Amino acid sequence: MWVFDFLFSLPVLVLALAFAGLFGAKARAAAASGGDVRTLAALPQAHATNAFLSVVVPAFCCFVVLSLVRLIAERQGIEILSAGVVYWAVLVVAALGCCCAIGQSTRSFRARAAFEYWIKVLLIAASTVAILTTVGIVLSMVFETANFFRDYPWVDFFFSAEWSPNFRGDSALGILPLLWGTLYVSFIALLIAVPVGLFAAIYLSEYAGPRMRGVAKPMIEVLAGIPTIVYGLFALMTVGPLLRDYFAQPLGLGNSASSVMTAGVVMGIMLIPFVSSLSDDAINAVPQSMRDGSLGLGATRSETIRQVVIPAALPGIVGAVLLAASRAIGETMIVVLGAGAAARMSMNPFEAMTTITVKIVSQLTGDTDFASPETLVAFALGLTLFVFTLGLNVIALIVVRKFREQYE
Repeated sequence: MWVFDFLFSLPVLVLALAFAGLFGAKARAAAASGGDVRTLAALPQAHATNAFLSVVVPAFCCFVVLSLVRLIAERQGIEILSAGVVYWAVLVVAALGCCCAIGQSTRSFRARAAFEYWIKVLLIAASTVAILTTVGIVLSMVFETANFFRDYPWVDFFFSAEWSPNFRGDSALGILPLLWGTLYVSFIALLIAVPVGLFAAIYLSEYAGPRMRGVAKPMIEVLAGIPTIVYGLFALMTVGPLLRDYFAQPLGLGNSASSVMTAGVVMGIMLIPFVSSLSDDAINAVPQSMRDGSLGLGATRSETIRQVVIPAALPGIVGAVLLAASRAIGETMIVVLGAGAAARMSMNPFEAMTTITVKIVSQLTGDTDFASPETLVAFALGLTLFVFTLGLNVIALIVVRKFREQYE
């Protein structure tokens, strides 16, 4: 019966032990006080909270550790722990926590310090989730990339200008045309998003009145909430034909509506609110006293913005540009619908090209063999993209740090 399965499931039993510890510790602390809680080192409620956390936190940590050990062992083909062992181990840990917490609920026990310790453990665990997630992602890509390079030469992958996967064998998997398409589309997108977003931020923070700012800023930020598939359809149905009919064909540069320019323009529109919003926050964070001092020395408003406000807000502006660049490099849907899927290296912005993220999706789509180089190449592409983005962030941090030293 599903009722019995639910009642005897691990989360229900752990919570039952936690509430048993909660009421047991509270009752024992109240009994130890002899009716006068002032004689206790901590209130009964503190004993109850400590008992609840003493059950839940160790049980959860035990479950996570044993599950990870079991998962890693299964990936290596070794069966160390069964589901039943994990089930009973977690229950034992929860029961021990319940008994210990109730036993500690005496008159002299400082329960507040004890449950503060458990709160600290929870906060540390929460803060390490992002780090462990990043490490897990990187390690998974590294292992699969290593498997890929066992079957395919790394020299051909990094230095070949031909991309022609063939699941029947004899594939050409050079990353250069994909990297070129990624950088080309991202460059055009940033060429549109950075000036427009920065100028919009300057106007909203330095020139616009409260009423205009209250209307314009929400309208700009609405762009950030539009799904990328909508941007892709906009590129496919409107921007692509427009650029083809009025620019590419009259100039003799191409006849296709799918092009790098199409994807770059639409992606640039999508990135405007990222640059504008973060740059606006950085500019507003500049102290008003710096503006007043510049104006008091005879500088105009535009000179104050150019020589005082922008340099002071530059770290935040660089951060906004970096966020936009990372968003552009990782975009997929707009490129699929707007730029096409042709892997080529060309300077013509009105030709169809593709990016790394598009090929990652295409190589992992469908009924594919995950042991073949044609599928494993997706992990090598992902790791390369990760390293490239990480290097971009490191370079930007170095530049910002040097500028801060010069400015201060």
